Amino acid sequence: MTPLLDHPLSGPGVWKGEQLRQHEDWILKLSDSDVAEIDRALAQVTAQGTPLFDITPADFPLPTLAPRLHAVRDEVEAGRGFSLIRGLPIGRYSLEQARVLFWGLASHIGLAEGQDKAGNLMHQVTDTGKRVEGSDSTRGYETNNELQFHNDGGDAFMLLCVRTAQSGGTSKLISVGALFNEMLRRRPDLARVAQETFHFDSRAQNPTDLKIQSVPIFTWHAGRLNALHKRRYIETAQRFAEVPRLTTKQLEALDLIDEICNDPAWHLSFNMQAGDMQIGNNFSILHSRTEYQDHPEPDRKRLLLRIWMTLPQGRPLPQVYASTREFGQTWRRRQQADAPATA
Repeated sequence: MTPLLDHPLSGPGVWKGEQLRQHEDWILKLSDSDVAEIDRALAQVTAQGTPLFDITPADFPLPTLAPRLHAVRDEVEAGRGFSLIRGLPIGRYSLEQARVLFWGLASHIGLAEGQDKAGNLMHQVTDTGKRVEGSDSTRGYETNNELQFHNDGGDAFMLLCVRTAQSGGTSKLISVGALFNEMLRRRPDLARVAQETFHFDSRAQNPTDLKIQSVPIFTWHAGRLNALHKRRYIETAQRFAEVPRLTTKQLEALDLIDEICNDPAWHLSFNMQAGDMQIGNNFSILHSRTEYQDHPEPDRKRLLLRIWMTLPQGRPLPQVYASTREFGQTWRRRQQADAPATA
């Protein structure tokens, strides 16, 4: 049985939003020379004609920026859990160029993983007109709806803002460690319930065809607290007859998570600017987005590019994540890396 965490956490990954709002050391601002280096790498890889998903750090050389991206990666994995990179003049690039440079930059941070059953390595986050309600497969990122606090797949997510909305779409982040500590302080019984099994709708995207994933919201493993949380998909899983009905205690735990996450004292909120890149650790950070309203012109609609990635030297993952669409690929990579070499 997975051990239960019954004591508060500490360290750089445990923070309150009201503390981080006092400074901006979580923002890496690109200089003119950084942008020039990116442009040179983009020109080189374009001239080579390397297919997008075959581009490696060697194909997209960043001699002075790469060490700073590695520092960002270290902060995401072992520090506060997230970073924002600002200053990319995204308006000067075509969408295809934006995809290439985004992939090239991300390759210096981690290894991209599939984000759906088809294994797509880069998604466009935009309003497609679809709705989660009444669908078995539509996901929140395909709508303009508010996205409740949740996490994505792989060790980390990375977003590039290509175009902003006319209004709305504010990003919010919360520390999983701080969230757990506050639950433990207020309701230790519910902190325990959140470490028991919940049933998640896989939205028909699990590569193993599992339609339900049965996983705790919080899992304590190898001295680290990990999270997998998507309240909306916990609720849509209730449409399946074989899924147990949510108990009173489970509903109370979900409500308490919502209450803490939505408290401005606990989360950090900011508006992404065109060209911003947001990177967050999926185990130690939950993120959300407010509802947004688009520009009426189709070519001005809000658009972000998204990559899920496995980080080198990432944390050990519990067995319970092996069959999840979010973390299964990363879990298998860890197993392969740890397997003894054979003659």
